[in-house]
Amino acid sequence: MLKRCGVGLPMLAGSVMLAKDSVASTNPLAPQQPHHEAKAKHVVHLFMNGGPSQVDTFDPKPELDKWHGKDIGNLSLRTERRTGAPMKSPYKFSQYGKSGLPVSEIFRKTASHIDDMAVVRSMYAEVPNHEPSLMLMNCGDIQLPRPSMGSWVTYGLGSENQNLPGFIAMCPGGYPIVSTRNWRSAFLPGAYQGTYLDTKTTEVEKLIENIRNNGISSNDQLQQMKLLRKLNARHLAERRNADQLDSRIQSFEMAYRMQMEATEAFDLSRETQTTIEAYGETTIGRQLLLTRRLIERGVRFVQVCSGAGQPWDNHSGLADTHKNLAADWDGPIDAFMTDLKQRGMFDETLILWGGEFGRTPVAEFPNLNGRDHNHYGFSVWMAGGGIKGGTVYGATDDFGFRAVDKPTSVHDLHATMLHLLGLDHERLTYRYAGRDFRLTDVHGHVIHDIIA
Repeated sequence: MLKRCGVGLPMLAGSVMLAKDSVASTNPLAPQQPHHEAKAKHVVHLFMNGGPSQVDTFDPKPELDKWHGKDIGNLSLRTERRTGAPMKSPYKFSQYGKSGLPVSEIFRKTASHIDDMAVVRSMYAEVPNHEPSLMLMNCGDIQLPRPSMGSWVTYGLGSENQNLPGFIAMCPGGYPIVSTRNWRSAFLPGAYQGTYLDTKTTEVEKLIENIRNNGISSNDQLQQMKLLRKLNARHLAERRNADQLDSRIQSFEMAYRMQMEATEAFDLSRETQTTIEAYGETTIGRQLLLTRRLIERGVRFVQVCSGAGQPWDNHSGLADTHKNLAADWDGPIDAFMTDLKQRGMFDETLILWGGEFGRTPVAEFPNLNGRDHNHYGFSVWMAGGGIKGGTVYGATDDFGFRAVDKPTSVHDLHATMLHLLGLDHERLTYRYAGRDFRLTDVHGHVIHDIIA
C-alpha cells in the first residue's frame, strides 16, 4: 500500500525510507534519465496566444515600405478573411548585439539578448484558424486529442521537485482559446497534465484554489490523509490497471504536498525590492518572476500565456495593440533572461517565444490598420538551453508571407526542443489504442543549425 500510494507523503512515519528505495517505480514524476546528454533541464514557453506579426517583430521586410497600400496583383494567399494591399510596419527596426540582427523597436529590451537567441523565421502551420493552430503548437495535432508538449516532457523526464507540479500553465484572467486542451495529458497518465494558474493575482489563496485548509488543523488533516490512503489502497487493490484511479490518487497526494510548499514558492514578498522592480509590478512581470521561482525549484515545464482568449489577434488597430502588448512583455523578458544569467540558470533553461501562427503582410480589407492570420510563414525565437545565439534560421519571401528558405514545421520545432532536453522524439513514445504515439507523430527533424 505504501509503495503504491504513500510515496507522495514523505513526512508520514514509516514511508520515508521505502519512498527512497521505490520512488522511480512508483512516482510518475520521479526524475528520469534522458536518451542522450541534455543541454537543457527546463522549458519556459512564452506563448503569445493570438498570433504576433512576424513582419512587425523579428522579420523586417523593406519591400512593404515600397508597396504600402498599392495593388501588386495576387500576392495574397488564401487566409481566413479577405485581405487587401501590402501594409508596412508601423515600427522601426534596428540592429542589435555583435550579431547585428534586426529587431523591432517594440522589443528593444528583449533585443539586448539577441546574441543569445536563435530566430526561426521560416515556421509554418497547417491552417489559418486559432483552434487547430493552438492544438498543433501545443499538442502536435490540429484535431485529435493528443498530449501537450509539457505533458510529453514531464512524461519523458519527470520533475526535480516532488512537491510541486512538473508542468504549470499560467494565463491571467481566464483561459486561452480551446482552454485546458492546451495543457492536457490526453491518453498519458493524469499526473502529466498541466496545472493551471490564473495569474491575474499572486495571492496564493486565490492563485491556487483550496491551497489552505482553514477548517481543521494540519495534524487532523494528516490523519485524514492516512485514512484516505488506506481507503484508496483497498479500492485500487480490487481493480487492476485502473489508470484513472491511480491518477486521482497521485492528484490527492500532489495537492497535499503543494499545501506544504506552494505557499513559499509563490510568495513574491521573499524577493528583493530590486528584483521586483526589475521585473515590473505588472501581471506579466509577476508571471515571469513566478516562473523563475518555479524552475529554480525544479519545475520542468512552465507555459506563460499573454492572457485570456487571443490578445495578439489584431485584425484592426494593430499599431497600438501590438505596441502595448509588446510593452507588457519586453521589460519582463529582459529581466527574466538577465536574472537567469546572474543565477547561472540560463544555460539549463530553454526559452521559446512565439504564437500559434503569424500575421499577413497585407492588410485586413479594406483598412490599412490590421492583419489577418498567416500560417504560411511566421517567426519564433529560442534562447538558453543549448541554443546557438545570434542566429537566424530560414526566411520568408520578400513580403514575409510564405516560408521559402528552410521551411520549418511545428513538428521540427518540437523535435528540436526534445533533443535539447536529451530526448529522441522518435523514441519518446506511449502505447495507446494499439499503436505507439509520440509528440511529433510520424514527422519532425531536429534543427541542428540552431544548436550550439
